[in-house]
Amino acid sequence: MKKKILSLVVTAAIGGLSIGNVTADEDQSSHAVKFGFKTIDSSASTVGWDTTAPWKLPEGFTQSIVTDETVLNIYDNGRDDWPDMSITNETGVEAGRYLYRTHEVRGVPEGGAVSVVDLKTGETRVLAQDVTWDALDGIRWTPWGTLLFSEEVTGGRLFEIMLDPEDPMKALEVIDRPAVGRLAHEGIDVDMNGNVYVVDEHRGRSSGCSGVTPCGGGIYKFIPDVAGDLSSGSLYALKVTGPDGTGKGKWVGPIDASVARSSGSAFGAQSYQRPEDMEIINNTLYVAITEGPRDETGKEMYEGRVLAIDLDTMTVSNFIKAGVNVPVEIGKPGQAGFQTGFDSVDNLAETPDGRLIVIEDNKPSDIWVASKETNEFGAAKKVSLFASLTDPGAEGTGIYFSPTDPNTLYVNVQHSAADDGDGTWAITRTDRDDD
Repeated sequence: MKKKILSLVVTAAIGGLSIGNVTADEDQSSHAVKFGFKTIDSSASTVGWDTTAPWKLPEGFTQSIVTDETVLNIYDNGRDDWPDMSITNETGVEAGRYLYRTHEVRGVPEGGAVSVVDLKTGETRVLAQDVTWDALDGIRWTPWGTLLFSEEVTGGRLFEIMLDPEDPMKALEVIDRPAVGRLAHEGIDVDMNGNVYVVDEHRGRSSGCSGVTPCGGGIYKFIPDVAGDLSSGSLYALKVTGPDGTGKGKWVGPIDASVARSSGSAFGAQSYQRPEDMEIINNTLYVAITEGPRDETGKEMYEGRVLAIDLDTMTVSNFIKAGVNVPVEIGKPGQAGFQTGFDSVDNLAETPDGRLIVIEDNKPSDIWVASKETNEFGAAKKVSLFASLTDPGAEGTGIYFSPTDPNTLYVNVQHSAADDGDGTWAITRTDRDDD
């Protein structure tokens, strides 16, 4: 991606700001903007749902639509557009101007699509589409100025888009990158050395491979032969020695990228229960393990967690886990005995002050922010509820802060209960009394 590559430029441009009565509780010297807010009291209820303002937000924040199905409507006749993950062009002379999104539709004749929004003019286009693409999910900007996106299906592909330098809303070429691995891809991230990290969105501990459990559901690292060139390299899988997929980790392999799920497991890779997104912050790789919701499916092992993998020491710990440092969700808003809590964590992003922000694949879809300060077990000392979605049919996804606009959180809404309600929202900080 990576925001850290841009830190010197961004710091000079945006200055230091802060708001609210909840602020980062650690040294912020490496980040320019404090992301402060007053924690909301509970998850949102669908009662009083307003299609023009579907998010329950803290004081000092507003919400506005960036683009929705009335603007583009890639899949008509009542089918949702399913905007999933988002990223901007994070480098270049117009960094942050163009917002790119994957669309997670499945089994449609038009195939999956990647769209782009000009945040300056509002123009929205389909950037790329192919009838063979299915369930497009993860998307990342690379340090070398291209887009990576992937398919969330078994044996799914990872692609790289070469953009027109004269028109970043135009794709010159889309290249399949099989060396990065055939997996049920969702999260993607790229480190400072050009290594690519991916996950296998699979119930590895219960579904396994061809009747063998555990198998799959792993975390992987691709080391290219030449940094910035994904045409060749070696793929490794994470093996962990310790309880519940925590403890001491190491990268094993190289594995066979063409059958990465089974090959990684044959090397002893750790299987997790639906790893979905990932985010590197200060050389820690955070991974969302969705798991739930157990109370709805009866299949999951627990309500979800976020792993922290220290890429220097390879220590793997539970950074956020329901019932440990954040409450377990009980029931739904309005039901007797309801308790706001953590369930089915899905997407991750970095806040402007270097903390982890997470959103749930759940109804209600909550957004949480975790402290960087941890206890002796590696768990965040504080996890605060930032926002919650009132739309009764929808989930939020694709949370993202552009490095050039630290006051705006972009978030997608998919499966909206409103007609043509899928779209991208901007949650913007407006209260600057504490600046």
